[in-house]
Amino acid sequence: MEKHPLHECIGNLIDKEISDLPEVEVIKDPACGGNQNIPLFCGRNKSNQTEYCNIDLLILKNKKVKVIVEIEEANIKPTQICGKFLTSALSAFYIHESENNEPIGMDDSVLFVQFLDTSKLKIDKTSKIVQWENISKSIQGIIPVKNSKINSYKLFSGDVSKFGNNSLVSCIKEYLE
Repeated sequence: MEKHPLHECIGNLIDKEISDLPEVEVIKDPACGGNQNIPLFCGRNKSNQTEYCNIDLLILKNKKVKVIVEIEEANIKPTQICGKFLTSALSAFYIHESENNEPIGMDDSVLFVQFLDTSKLKIDKTSKIVQWENISKSIQGIIPVKNSKINSYKLFSGDVSKFGNNSLVSCIKEYLE
């Protein structure tokens, strides 16, 4: 199985810092240390036709989708970053056999968090960080997307060797209050 060190690091951090909060459930995909895929669907019927994406980490609060986390370790291009956001924004339900295939809807307000890996960048020579800041501002400028419950977007970047991202945890905890 392919290793995903940043996924594992973030999965462990969120599990440790968030999973004990009241009425909160953290669901992680295998790359983050979990044991299942996390599919999102555009409708209540679970099918290949209605499945839009699989996400890396999901936080439910009071049995509703409250936080979606996407971690990009390899493909950090604008199309990938924006595509992950849009397919999630167009989705309305999480459906999985671990929940008896019962559709779990989005809360009235959902936070979408994206974490982008900087480990392969030459920080002093890259334009990616500024590009990501521009993408973040652009996405924040179009939310909420019509008929989407995602009304907050946060973009973080870093790598495992320098990871100590308390702002990521603080942002999620604040949103869950």
